Amino acid sequence: MSTKPHSVDLYDTTLRDGNQALGISLSLKDKLMIAEKLNELGINYIEGGWPNPTNTVDTEFYAKVKKMKLKAKIAAFGSTKRPGNKVSEDPFMQALITTGAHVATIFGKSWDLHVKKVINTTLEENLTMINDSVRFLKKHFDEVVYDAEHFFDGFKANPEYAMKTLLAAKDAGADCLVLCDTNGGLLPDEAVEIFRVVKSKINDAKFGVHMHNDSGCAEASSCLCVIEGASHVQGTMNGLGERCGNANLCTIIPNLQLKRGFNLVTPEQLKMLTPASLYVAELANTTPNIRHPYVGEAAFSHKAGAHADGVRKVRRSFEHTDPETVGNSRQFVVSDQAGASTILEKLSKIKSGLDKKDPIVKKVLAKIKEMEAAGYQFEAADASFELIVRKVFGEFKEPFTVKAFRVIEEKRESGETYSEATIQVIEDGVLEHTAAEGDGPVNALDNALRKALLKFFPSIKGVKLDDYKVRVLDGKDGTAAKVRVLIESSDKLSRWGTVGVSENIIEASWIALIDSLMYKLMKG
Repeated sequence: MSTKPHSVDLYDTTLRDGNQALGISLSLKDKLMIAEKLNELGINYIEGGWPNPTNTVDTEFYAKVKKMKLKAKIAAFGSTKRPGNKVSEDPFMQALITTGAHVATIFGKSWDLHVKKVINTTLEENLTMINDSVRFLKKHFDEVVYDAEHFFDGFKANPEYAMKTLLAAKDAGADCLVLCDTNGGLLPDEAVEIFRVVKSKINDAKFGVHMHNDSGCAEASSCLCVIEGASHVQGTMNGLGERCGNANLCTIIPNLQLKRGFNLVTPEQLKMLTPASLYVAELANTTPNIRHPYVGEAAFSHKAGAHADGVRKVRRSFEHTDPETVGNSRQFVVSDQAGASTILEKLSKIKSGLDKKDPIVKKVLAKIKEMEAAGYQFEAADASFELIVRKVFGEFKEPFTVKAFRVIEEKRESGETYSEATIQVIEDGVLEHTAAEGDGPVNALDNALRKALLKFFPSIKGVKLDDYKVRVLDGKDGTAAKVRVLIESSDKLSRWGTVGVSENIIEASWIALIDSLMYKLMKG
């Protein structure tokens, strides 16, 4: 085992392997913006995609990214030459060269099953393909990274041949030999055992690892191999990738840096990790996983009263690391399991200097318990919670009053459903009466409310409704059941959640909508 931290290169393949994930399709602009963010984060290598005659986005990426003058090295990805082709005439080899990138990363077959049954060639021909391809690319690139595809499975099936494929790449001048768990079924003990054997047999090469997460072990296996001596680790932001995804760099980086002392990025760059994770999720049009280690919204959230009380007294009693080191923040969740300590911690962000025995804390707690008994939950509705607190403190005066609203739903002969909302709002004694259409009753209400308020409060124009969820609280009551509506809103600066509860889904939605705009106006 490696006794002390060594230099390790971070290699990101979000733009290629991550883009192969189900439901992900990054545009050229998305790729360039993510590349810039990865560069800021301190990633050493950014794999841009697989340039080939049919992939114009990836081909154009390499032309555009040159002009950005990033510190990170840009890697062009491809495969070895095809069986029967001359390496100098292989179109995929030529496509790599035309990128103008300084690094080429190619994969080759390590598993004899793939050689014989997938690419339908001989074991000897495959070794020639690897050697010739690496040797040819070394004439045109500063570095050549060789990804030994399916290496661990290949080693388990035929270790002697798997080793020959690595030697074919090494002898041709490959700068790094990357052992890949392409199927993602490897367990950490197997990863360490095989890595040790390979490193003992080829002790004069630079090794890297590339893990997929089909067994849920990609990050663990990656970290253990780095600790064993790998000096190059591949992964993606948020673990995006084929099937169950790739090793998540948002977990690997802090694990190695904070737990094992590796100097991968600067402390300032490490603090950018959570914002970068959210940034990539936004551009990839994916919902951030709140339970991701380190960067998830729930990673440092405390719900149980005993946990919250412990964290207030000694942070490390229920936290494995400081959330601020990775740009995240601590959250104390208000729920039916919360006690005075949780309330006090959340109140301290709103009003400092409060004591646990302060009557105002008990008053807020009683109000929250009363509302939760009626079906409210505030885990994801901090904005509604703060509005309640401000009202209890006497620090919030509602900026407008809704006198009445009406919603019309009409099914027309054409089959089209028509939604219209009419609303009466009073602001500073002035009555505004307006109507608006929408894609459904809630959207019509939202449109009508904004239309009525815009002349008084222009700032609400920037508010966007990002998510809308409905939960039936007790199904046994059928269509008369109480429902809880959770709305997530945002502007260019922040995001916030609000909640409404009623037997009437329109009223529950209305309560959450009103809270959303009230919160925006309170914050300014």
